[in-house]
Amino acid sequence: MSTVPAEVLPTGAPSVRGRDDEGAVAPLAPRARLLPAMAAVYRAQLSRARVARIPLLFVATFQSVGIMVLMRGVVDGGSEARAVVAGSTVLVVAFVALNLLAQYFGQLRAGGGLDHYATLPVPPAAVVLGAAGAYASFTVPGTAVTAVAGSVLFGLPLGNLWILAAVVPLAGAALAGLGAALGLLAPRQELATLLGQLGMSAALLLGVLPAERLPGPIGWARDLLPSTYGVEALARTFEPHPDWAAVALDLAVCATVGVVSLAVATWAYRRAAVR
Repeated sequence: MSTVPAEVLPTGAPSVRGRDDEGAVAPLAPRARLLPAMAAVYRAQLSRARVARIPLLFVATFQSVGIMVLMRGVVDGGSEARAVVAGSTVLVVAFVALNLLAQYFGQLRAGGGLDHYATLPVPPAAVVLGAAGAYASFTVPGTAVTAVAGSVLFGLPLGNLWILAAVVPLAGAALAGLGAALGLLAPRQELATLLGQLGMSAALLLGVLPAERLPGPIGWARDLLPSTYGVEALARTFEPHPDWAAVALDLAVCATVGVVSLAVATWAYRRAAVR
């Protein structure tokens, strides 16, 4: 039996073909459509995350609540309290969607897991979007607990916390896309882990600390961080009279960055899968 190298196969073929008992060429099952494939990856990743990531989610939530308790000693209220609570809440998303997803894709690439996905008739975008959606969804309990605890701790209103239904998926998409891209583009698994940790540290330092207390150049770096706009949107809703137009603009920026970062992550997945 001879083996034909993959490089000599025609690119762009719709499916792998075999031969039936009579020697005729018979096509295999067609490539799965994007939405059903993404839903399947999402369910599989969410099931896996529930088993393997619950302790880490507890750590992320405990970390954010602990930061708010520490900041309570130096922040009395006003805009600084709103920034601390909003930044700590979005930090849970950064810990899971950015840090853990960067580690997951770095491990998947280093361990040959991408080869398994490459053999399946699944679009690359479905793998990236399904995994990113699962990790972002996994942050919902932690963000809710952190936001409620912070609001009670600093005496902030609870009435507008429904905005988390928009902040979590949009900020989660932006951070998950960034985390997936870091994990897939890093040449080594250890570097993917390091980049994920650095990204989470940036979300911690630039998101939790009040913007008016940051030096100018660091403030510019804060504007480049995707989680910043989720923090700003949530912080505005704690004001007595929120500026909903500004909230919508911040969420629109999150959505735009999310689309771009997920597109980059999909390109990085294709690039890593063919190597």
